Amino acid sequence: MLLELVDLNLIQIIVAVVIIFVAYTVKGLSGFGSGLIAIPLLAFMFPLTFIVPVLGLLSYSGTITQSFHLRKQVAWRDMLPLIPFSLIGIAIAVWLLVNVDANRLVLALGVFVLMYAVYSLLPLSVRAGSRWWAMPAGLGGGVVGALFGTGGPFYVVYLKMRQLNKNHFRATIAMIFLVDGGTRMMAYALNGLFTPQVLWLVLTLLPVLFAGMYVGHHLHIKIDQKRFNQVISILLLVSGVMLIIKSSV
Repeated sequence: MLLELVDLNLIQIIVAVVIIFVAYTVKGLSGFGSGLIAIPLLAFMFPLTFIVPVLGLLSYSGTITQSFHLRKQVAWRDMLPLIPFSLIGIAIAVWLLVNVDANRLVLALGVFVLMYAVYSLLPLSVRAGSRWWAMPAGLGGGVVGALFGTGGPFYVVYLKMRQLNKNHFRATIAMIFLVDGGTRMMAYALNGLFTPQVLWLVLTLLPVLFAGMYVGHHLHIKIDQKRFNQVISILLLVSGVMLIIKSSV
């Protein structure tokens, strides 16, 4: 598949600003979810080969600082088994992103978002598990992360199975995103996905990211977290259905 050239107009830029602001306000509130919200919504306007590198660079800018500050609390024995399988997943995903028909990718994104939304609405608990679960978690996180910019749920479930305390969990997930994200950025660059339009939009949206995070951090004490997560899940549910419809039109 040839990479699509994107001509940005003023309306698209304004909508992208609003989506990024909302997505990173959510991240400021809950600590995650920016990619899960932004990617499906932006996919209605732009091809995935354009928006995934944009979101990748935006997210990675915050990951570098966070992982450096928390590096001493990383649970390396639980993290390291993930990495080889994550790298394999990234290689598979970047090939798919560049070579597979755009409508099929949108359909796959819609199905994934829909499944994740249903999963997040169910009252399920995560049980303890061994480090062998790093194999499917790493592979799934690598594929979905590089393909759709939303591989975090696989890593989160695995680390919850390892029953890390709050500090170790936060530090380890940040370090995973540092390694995973850095590999994805190199793979995108080697495959020519960082076009001038991508880099221009990243620079435009970077201040919006920080504004959203700031607002989110200052709103978190005023909103019931459980109800908030349900609202986000319903939004994802609707987004997933609409993407599936969009891919078949």
